[in-house]
Amino acid sequence: MPSKPRSTSGLQLGKPIKQPASPKEARLDAVPNPQNGENYLVRFTAPEFTTLCPVTGQPDFAHLVIDYVPNKTLLESKSLKLYLSSFRNHAGFHEDCTVGIGKRIVREIKPKFLRIGGYWYPRGGIPIDVFWQTGKLPKGLWLPEQGVAPYRGRG
Repeated sequence: MPSKPRSTSGLQLGKPIKQPASPKEARLDAVPNPQNGENYLVRFTAPEFTTLCPVTGQPDFAHLVIDYVPNKTLLESKSLKLYLSSFRNHAGFHEDCTVGIGKRIVREIKPKFLRIGGYWYPRGGIPIDVFWQTGKLPKGLWLPEQGVAPYRGRG
């Protein structure tokens, strides 16, 4: 039986929050997993992720897919949205942003398994896709494809 949700008093959920100016300033909130002990997959999709090129300052765009198997806590979605949007003024290479997001989530919620796919739109004619995962997928758990088509402009 699921546990009762806890109060949102210490969370960003349910109240106006100023947009964080940077990923370091952003806070990720964890909430108790009401199905602790059950193996299941959670997917977050951010099809409009943006950051800045650290060399040119031009915007870079990606479609992020984050899959994780919760442990004792869940990643609260509003805090994730604020965290991801804080990259809009952050200069970082595709690889650093993708892997850094995965590592930060792991540090905050300690999932059993996490996989992130960063499908970056081409700049300079080269699409870059970045994948990172950690932990072990529990036996028998379904891990669907991330559902992002490969870049089709290759001919």
